[in-house]
Amino acid sequence: MSQVRAPHVVLLTSPGVGHVAPVAEFSTRLAAQHGVTSTIVTYTDLSSSTNSSALASLPPGLTTTALPEVALDDLPADAHILTRIITVVQRTLPHLRALLRSLLDSPAGITVFLADMLCPAALAVAQELGVPRYVFYTSSLVSLCTLLHGPELARTTTCEFRDLPGPVILPGCVPLHGADLVEPLQDRANPVYALLVDMCVDYLRTDGFVVNTFDALEHETVDAFKGLAERGVFPPAYAVGPFVRPFSRKSAEHGCMRWLDEQPDGSVLYVSFGSGGTLSSMQTAELALGLEASGQRFLWVVRFPSDKDSMASYFGGPTDRVDPASYLPEGFTERTRATGLVVLQWAPQVEILEHRAVGGFLSHCGWNSTLETVSAGVPVLAWPLFAEQRVNAVKLASEHVGLGLRVNAREDGVVPREEVAAAVRELMVGEKGAMARRRAREMQAEAQKASAPGGPAHQALAAVVNMWKGAVTGPAVAGAAAAGARGP
Repeated sequence: MSQVRAPHVVLLTSPGVGHVAPVAEFSTRLAAQHGVTSTIVTYTDLSSSTNSSALASLPPGLTTTALPEVALDDLPADAHILTRIITVVQRTLPHLRALLRSLLDSPAGITVFLADMLCPAALAVAQELGVPRYVFYTSSLVSLCTLLHGPELARTTTCEFRDLPGPVILPGCVPLHGADLVEPLQDRANPVYALLVDMCVDYLRTDGFVVNTFDALEHETVDAFKGLAERGVFPPAYAVGPFVRPFSRKSAEHGCMRWLDEQPDGSVLYVSFGSGGTLSSMQTAELALGLEASGQRFLWVVRFPSDKDSMASYFGGPTDRVDPASYLPEGFTERTRATGLVVLQWAPQVEILEHRAVGGFLSHCGWNSTLETVSAGVPVLAWPLFAEQRVNAVKLASEHVGLGLRVNAREDGVVPREEVAAAVRELMVGEKGAMARRRAREMQAEAQKASAPGGPAHQALAAVVNMWKGAVTGPAVAGAAAAGARGP
């Protein structure tokens, strides 16, 4: 490769701001620290204004393009969101092939192709064109390990994963009950099950995983993955995170920030289920009454409920319905006016978590939210809803990490008001909450060290870029990240 031409990477991101935003931060860091230019490829299907906003302020050298829309009207109306995403990925492969060929013929060329964690089917196109290919994995390394193990578990068992008689034990990972494995694998009869198993097999086409995590947060898993790699089980993985949206002065002018300014230090529980998490009408009411009964201060981002889909807000949700606050119990906002604030639909999460008044985060445990709360040094009350969030929740509440507590749901899946109140009090003023708060501050310091010059994530990313530039021919320097070779 010519030494005068800057490395140029192509990043394919799946729909959803939880995937688009870290790609934007990753490509920005590549440009700032390593002079790498990027083309970010998005999908016209399933896009939203929130996705677009995450790419609105890219620095020079970073460009975006979108693959053409494809028909999805043959899918059932109730098709799982992941079914829709994987179908879009598969049906746009001819368009992606044409785009990559045109970029290969351009002056910039393509140094490496990176596919989002939900788009490994696209690796086959890069392989066909002879382009080095990686997966940009935007969640925890523990969840990646469970997905890589998924095809074997599917082959060797016949029951639903949630009915497995014993825990799933994977090297370097916390023990996981079958019900804690990724949500699309919980129903073998749903078409998404087979699609996800095939997606996990596609991962083995990669030359390596670039993972949005850092060593201190997943140290045991990083070490175990390295051992697996040395035995030739999986492609290499590089812990190069965390990638977190930077603090914004403009977002800090949101009205909720003025309310936080009036609250005592560490007294407020921030409540949000991310950009996609959706509660049922009953659960919304139970959460409200539990927050009220806890007696603790709270800032709650309220979205429209859905009695059918915990992911109903993933692509923005409804915009033409009544005020979502109308689903709250009668008189709730008036009764909690002295201690709580309800914010409708959206709030500046990074700025809220970094505010001195926030002492806890009731979270769905999406990985972006997890890294944002870790970076802010705020403990978690884990309330997972879908995808790999249960895996993340188990990890965060484990003894090795100790960053938070978990809520307990009834058999019908509802977390009752009494449990909400007790869990909130324990996190905010209890002994377990105090321990989690100390641990969160320790992990905050580790996150800062990871990406600082000379830190482990900084070294890992530099090693990966050096490989891309052709400066080294083998895996990254030992200790920079997990490493490995191709597996079966």
